[in-house]
Amino acid sequence: MSITPEQCRAARALVAWSQDQLATAAAVAKTTIANFEINKREPYDRTLLDLQRALEAAGVEFIPENGGGVGVRLKHRRPAPDQGKTPDELTTENDG
Repeated sequence: MSITPEQCRAARALVAWSQDQLATAAAVAKTTIANFEINKREPYDRTLLDLQRALEAAGVEFIPENGGGVGVRLKHRRPAPDQGKTPDELTTENDG
């Protein structure tokens, strides 16, 4: 699956990344991303894969065409493990 310009823009928004941040993470020129996102140029397949991998590493999941159109979403994040109470929070009622 090749990502679309719309998916790229939406994925950046989900992780609150600028084009500069994506360029750094994917080792791609910012102008390549800018031109891709406004449909001015189609990057090489390898470059699209670099963009996709960088965004996936940041927590984005790309959704292929499935009857409802392509899209993006954040992967399910596991809740942080319960760290218990800090010593300051302990009382005789909850110490145990």
